[in-house]
Amino acid sequence: MQRRKTRGQARRLRSFRPLSAVEVLADNRVMVNFSANDYLGLSKHPLLEERAGTFMAKYGTGATASRLVCGSYDCFDLVEEKLAALTQAQSILILGSGFQANVSILPALCDKNALILSDQLNHNSIIQGTLLSRCQKVPFRHNDLDHLASLLKTHHPKGHSRIVIVTESLFSMDGDTSDMDALVALAGAYNALLVVDDAHATGVLGENGMGLTCGKKVDLVISTFSKAMGSFGAFAACSEEMRAYLVNRCAGLIYSTAMPPQVLGAVDAALDLVPGMDKEREDLAGKAMFLRKALHDLGYDTGNSTTHIIPVVIGDERETLAISEKLEQAGYLAVAIRPPTVPKGQSRIRLTLSAAHTREQIQGLIHFFSLS
Repeated sequence: MQRRKTRGQARRLRSFRPLSAVEVLADNRVMVNFSANDYLGLSKHPLLEERAGTFMAKYGTGATASRLVCGSYDCFDLVEEKLAALTQAQSILILGSGFQANVSILPALCDKNALILSDQLNHNSIIQGTLLSRCQKVPFRHNDLDHLASLLKTHHPKGHSRIVIVTESLFSMDGDTSDMDALVALAGAYNALLVVDDAHATGVLGENGMGLTCGKKVDLVISTFSKAMGSFGAFAACSEEMRAYLVNRCAGLIYSTAMPPQVLGAVDAALDLVPGMDKEREDLAGKAMFLRKALHDLGYDTGNSTTHIIPVVIGDERETLAISEKLEQAGYLAVAIRPPTVPKGQSRIRLTLSAAHTREQIQGLIHFFSLS
């Protein structure tokens, strides 16, 4: 811990109180929140709050056990069927969280003779899942499909029990996206299993906002309800055969208490709203384009972002922290992201936009960067 303090990498928990979808109270100050993943502003939506109460009144405050014991209430069936239809998946399996899903599904898919090919910028939950898989792991250069193809060509003849390609559809720290059609084609050519984390695209991108994997022949999709869906929890979208396998092999499902009913109620409401939110998605994309262009014009590096996640890459950790502190003083919550979350020398202010942000709030943020 002392080493972290010396390096300026020590972290601490802070208390926040949400005042709206895009405003928080912290340290007795109201700040516009540019760090949350509430991309559609649904976390404070009255329908989610109402449906959460309805489910709680009917089912109670807790699921009382794991889904394999007695915690798989019939409302799980209702939501899984609704989500399967929306995502065009054969079946859905709801789990407790995205981290739980990634750290327990990947080990369930792999034995010691398997091979995992993982994008080098994948989320930490995927990295932990690959470590727990206890099989050979080879990273491929970020979004470099030529490098991935060469690795597949090299390793395919080696007799692995299974080759698993794992990546994100929309990268949470960089705001860029994967070429889903090309990934599907590569996986098919080498008989590899394609696993895609669609968490930051679900609700915002793809057909009816159902993610970049919607309608694509991805073997296993892992996503969450905790970003654009405004709630909490995760799901796997896959074949019926894969779902049955995970029910028997996925430790995160087997040994964890099921999601509380009121949370599932909020998810159910979000699934009713999100398909009809094309206007909000279009508005969000326009705001992101406006902010990116303004930052570029001011000389800031936003990497390869093309979405509502916009990194302002500063590089030096202390300088990044100083900018984040100045932002707070100016009334903007924009958290500094530092190693090990991002590579050394790539510390950044990670800006995330919501459909609930106003143009005035975004222009105020741009004005701050123009003075820095």
